[in-house]
Amino acid sequence: MIKQTQARFLAIAAIAIIAGIAGYYLMNAPDRRSTGEKIGDAVDELDRGLGEAAEKLEDRTPAEKLGDAIEDAGDDIKKSTGQEQ
Repeated sequence: MIKQTQARFLAIAAIAIIAGIAGYYLMNAPDRRSTGEKIGDAVDELDRGLGEAAEKLEDRTPAEKLGDAIEDAGDDIKKSTGQEQ
């Protein structure tokens, strides 16, 4: 009975470690967009402001992009609830 518990724990730990390593590499992957794709993304963001458009031209990892998206969502929530300063 104890051996089954240990085997299950080791299997879960191995899966968690593999998932963590894969997540790390995915979130830190280089930006592989072409120059044309970057410019197209920047043009799409012009309605949100020049700062947002300029961010689309930079080489950023998916983790950096995710952080910016979370920050933008927080700003949008503040604007919609009238808490903007």
